[in-house]
Amino acid sequence: MVKKITAQQLADKIDTDEQFTLIDTRPEDSFEAWHVQDAENVPYDPYEGLRDDQLNEVNALVDGGPLIAICGKGLTSTQFAFDLDEHGYEDISIVTDGMEGWSKLYEVVPIETSTDDLIVRQVQRRAKGCLGYVIGSKESQEAVVFDSTRQTDQFKVAGQDAGLSITRVIDTHVHADHISGGSALADEIGVPYHLGEPASERGVEYEYEPLSDGAVIQVGNVEIEALHTPGHTSEMMNYLVNGELLLTGDTLFVDSVGRTELQFGEDDASRGAELLYDSLHETILDFPDDTMILPGHLTVTSDGRYENGTPGEPLGAQLGDLRDELDFLELDRDAFVDRLTEDAPEKPPNYETVIAINTGKETVEDESEATELEMGPNNCAA
Repeated sequence: MVKKITAQQLADKIDTDEQFTLIDTRPEDSFEAWHVQDAENVPYDPYEGLRDDQLNEVNALVDGGPLIAICGKGLTSTQFAFDLDEHGYEDISIVTDGMEGWSKLYEVVPIETSTDDLIVRQVQRRAKGCLGYVIGSKESQEAVVFDSTRQTDQFKVAGQDAGLSITRVIDTHVHADHISGGSALADEIGVPYHLGEPASERGVEYEYEPLSDGAVIQVGNVEIEALHTPGHTSEMMNYLVNGELLLTGDTLFVDSVGRTELQFGEDDASRGAELLYDSLHETILDFPDDTMILPGHLTVTSDGRYENGTPGEPLGAQLGDLRDELDFLELDRDAFVDRLTEDAPEKPPNYETVIAINTGKETVEDESEATELEMGPNNCAA
């Protein structure tokens, strides 16, 4: 019998160490680029059907236990599962929306703060490693959303569950790895949308209210200060919350720093690296060691694992720990620039199109196109 499960149910099975075999039926190149952890690849063509060698491979992998099949959108894996059902398999499940559903899976995690008034929720997009935030005041029951993805309901629900009403939406920068939901969320609830003032230099074509370096936003008794920290992008802004939390966007991660050539290009990446070095050493590293760094991403490997941290748990680090652990922060200026420009990792898929959409120069036609553009983990770290 073939059953259906959701991406969330698959995540729950993984998180509780339930025993099963996960088979991904997509072509090998798609699988190698990005897949769920511990998945096995058996490329399957529904027009050809299940070959004898594939059946033998599945038999060896499953060895009588439960089997879960996944593909891009739940179509190919469905036919694969029915073929196996005809060959006597009794415990088969398919992930209904496939990797498309996996890419939209979220966890909302409370972040501990020093006062009862300051409420912080970290919104984790599991498959891509995107981290957004709902930050507000318990007393005023108001909140600001940072770096909303296009699944804007996730941020609305996170705010509602915390008893907060969203009054502003902010993007730390023009994103290159995913389609921003910031402007759309602001429009949906009728509140201001902000980017850093230098975003004007990037030709952003939709409406936003610019925030300058040093600008302060007050949410009840919670104070949020905007800090211009160029490098990953020219308009990147970090946000200091009540002097204890620093939202670093793609400037500083818990395991790396932001790459610089996505905006500046290969030929001018060194200029971005110099800007990033200055932002780190003249702004961020001046803060106390107990400042909590809350980044805009974390690294998700091509096989779906968090390199630092666990889904559903707080993802961040104290600045003092990062000083001790990140060799990037120990390099002098020349070595830092060389390190960032000489061995850049693979770029995020479709990043040029994603940037064009996030600056308003292009539009995305439908949900399927948006999902296709965002497929794969983020690659914004150096």
